[in-house]
Amino acid sequence: MADSPGIAQELRRTPLYDRHVALGARLVAFAGWEMPVQYEGVIPEHLAVRNGWGVFDVSHMGQLHLEGPTAHEVLQRALSNDLDRIGDGEAQYTLLTNERGGIVDDLIAYRIAPAHYLLVVNAGNREAAFEWLAAREQRGSTVRDESGEYALLAVQGPDSIEQLGLADAPAFTHAMGAVGGVEVMVCRTGYTGERGVELMCPAEDAVALWDAIVERGATPCGLGARDTLRLEVCYPLHGNDITTDTDAISAGLAWTCALDKEFTGVDALRRVKADGPARKLVAFVMGEKAVPRHGMPIEGGGDVTSGTHSPMFDVGIGMGYVPAAHADVGSELVIDVRGRPKRARVVRKPIYTREEH
Repeated sequence: MADSPGIAQELRRTPLYDRHVALGARLVAFAGWEMPVQYEGVIPEHLAVRNGWGVFDVSHMGQLHLEGPTAHEVLQRALSNDLDRIGDGEAQYTLLTNERGGIVDDLIAYRIAPAHYLLVVNAGNREAAFEWLAAREQRGSTVRDESGEYALLAVQGPDSIEQLGLADAPAFTHAMGAVGGVEVMVCRTGYTGERGVELMCPAEDAVALWDAIVERGATPCGLGARDTLRLEVCYPLHGNDITTDTDAISAGLAWTCALDKEFTGVDALRRVKADGPARKLVAFVMGEKAVPRHGMPIEGGGDVTSGTHSPMFDVGIGMGYVPAAHADVGSELVIDVRGRPKRARVVRKPIYTREEH
């Protein structure tokens, strides 16, 4: 799950804006928010998360609550994954899909209670997701956008759990806890491929929580490192790798779709699954010195959706859609990098794994 980029005329600020300014962060417009893209630099922040621990302000993400006796039924019909697979205190990565099977948003659904779900959605898709669910409310369910009430900090890295003084827990679970004297919802989720948590607290407690984490030695990290980290582990970014015009099967997200249940767009997805996708989202590593970027053409009818220079491998990496015939691991690609053809090779996802590095 990610945040769709965009520029708004009036940028919103998270409760931690003053802390970012004080730390000398470079601030950029992102999904209608003024957000830190980096502090010390993308590479040191990236390496801090891979080798130790770092903290990200992701308070721009949206928080939608769906409650009521029919809340579960409404979400089962709206979301691609099967909520029957999780219980109270658990979470699930899932998709909000349109009638064509396109991805309105990718999100995490947290089951608070049988009749209460919290959805953490991408900042740029918050209004679209809320309107989509509000239009599908039925008697006995209510959706509320409480995004402004919360702050959300992502604390990621192999040392994160111990440094926070938290007990370990399985991935995609959540429970109430405390960090630095601040009551938080501790969510064992993240967007970096490392161990870690996302900590949700009331907006008024955000500064105290941030200060407590930084004082314990966490490296403040911006959106730049968040992007390079997620791309090394091939997590899709909505607006780039997945959109309302791309389907989950072609994007390699079939595992998030319970095609044996009824939900919006399921018939279209069943057809793609049965026929096989015409194009597939692949991961690739450059074979020549070059940094791929979003929108660059791939020879034969493909295009790069995300690209960067990998701090862990010191080479250009990326993801992109290519014809299914060219999507097998080991396939050679030719990418037009600013008018120059550069060789690349399709690799298995994820590009980076801790065990293999």
